[in-house]
Amino acid sequence: MSSLDGEGELGDPPPTRPTVGTNLTDIVAQRKITIRELGGCMAPIWSSYYGNCQSLLFVVDASNPAQLSASCVQLLGLLAAEQLAGASVLILFNKIDLPCYMSIEEMKSLLRLPDIVAHATQNISTAEISAREGTGLSGVLRWLQGSGRTQP
Repeated sequence: MSSLDGEGELGDPPPTRPTVGTNLTDIVAQRKITIRELGGCMAPIWSSYYGNCQSLLFVVDASNPAQLSASCVQLLGLLAAEQLAGASVLILFNKIDLPCYMSIEEMKSLLRLPDIVAHATQNISTAEISAREGTGLSGVLRWLQGSGRTQP
């Protein structure tokens, strides 16, 4: 398990809002990266989108400890999916800009992340981000450009 840090200039982050349904976005940096964003309410049909998935970004709300156990269950389901066995995984602890966010150590402990990493077939990395402020997003972009295979 590795962690991403370091910042670059990406410009202003886009406005954020909770994902309802699915969004499809292309990012072009060194190469074209297609991102399919699936909201948590779409979890029952996530498996419909596993095909051709090379990298998985799993976003956890660092300001909502009540949601953490549900996030853990969803993460375990993703890691157990046969079609995602070879995908690289980046767990993003979002909303670190809020005063009530949990530390990364608290979240890793509550998720039992060391145990998950020890038993997962996937390469799992973590990063703290603020989608609203743009903190940590350059590291996520670097991770995506390497398809999770290389660590910055």
